[in-house]
Parts: sequence; C-alpha cells; structure tokens
Amino acid sequence: MRILFVCSGNICRSPLGAQVLTARLGPDAAAFVVESAGTIADDGAAMDGAAAAQSVRLGGDPSRHGSRYLTSAIVEDADLVLTAERSHRAAVVSLAPRATKRAFTIKQFARVLDGLEPGDLQDVHAPEALVERVARLRGTVPPPADPADDDVDDPYRRSEATHARVADEIDAALAPIADALRAALR
Repeated sequence: MRILFVCSGNICRSPLGAQVLTARLGPDAAAFVVESAGTIADDGAAMDGAAAAQSVRLGGDPSRHGSRYLTSAIVEDADLVLTAERSHRAAVVSLAPRATKRAFTIKQFARVLDGLEPGDLQDVHAPEALVERVARLRGTVPPPADPADDDVDDPYRRSEATHARVADEIDAALAPIADALRAALR
C-alpha cells in the first residue's frame, strides 16, 4: 500500500508526516510505501533543519529525504493521500479527480477514525479497505466547528516552538492512523 503525504514545499510537514508514520508503524512499516511530495516543491531539496530535528525527536529518519514536486502520476499511484491543509487536498483532487475518495487532511483522517463506532472497522482486514471505509463513513462524523481545525500550520521559517507544536500535532494525528493501519493488516 502506498501512502502519500502532501504539503507545499515538501521540506517540513509532509516529510515529517511520512517519517513519523513510518516510525509509528514499526515492524509493520515494511507493508507500506510511505512517501511525500509538495505542491510547490523544488525537486531534491533537503528537509528544513528545524523540521528534521522534530522528525528525529519523534523517531523519524530525515537523512534520505529529497523533496519532489507533486504530479498527477504520484497522486494516482497512492492508495491514501494525507495532506497538511485542505488547500493541498484540493490540489491533489484537481490533479487526479479520482483521488477524492482517498485524499484527506492528516487531521481529518484521524478525526474521522476517532469518531467511528467500535464496530465500524470490525470487518476491515486490509489497509486499502480501511481507506475505503473511512471515505464512506467520513460524512457520518461531524466536521469541526472551524474547518481550519483540519489543517496543520506551516512552520517554515518560524520559531522552534512552532516547529515543535506542529510536529506534536502531526504526531498526535498519526497515532490513531498508524494503529488503524496496523490493525488492518491483522
């Protein structure tokens, strides 16, 4: 299964998400290809230093990251697309309209997972089936009062405290996502 993280420059939020999810998946990470891209990325740029430090703090490995520009082919190859902001999700869907059912903001996917009933995922036995189920049930979970609550702030060129807050938000959203993906493998 291919999981794609998307942000703007592909040097802060999306590589951080990909690296932290890989770390959270632990031994099950081998069942997934976790990658990232950016809507305005320059190909080959290293990860932002402050974001890389947060990745390491949360168990990620930023050493091999090289940014890449988001294309329709990258989106079409992904089984799950997790974006930093709603605007990135819109960019994903504009590049590949059929991705609408498998594209979410990171926080939206976590929010929908958290809002499901215990039996909603009982018969899900594959990660791809998890994505399909969450997509089908996303309308049953109330949206946040402020739609911007599904977005992750851009920490680029901001303080270390902002980078830490953003990293912690991404990590908190990825905890239930990693748990659900691992459970779907069983």
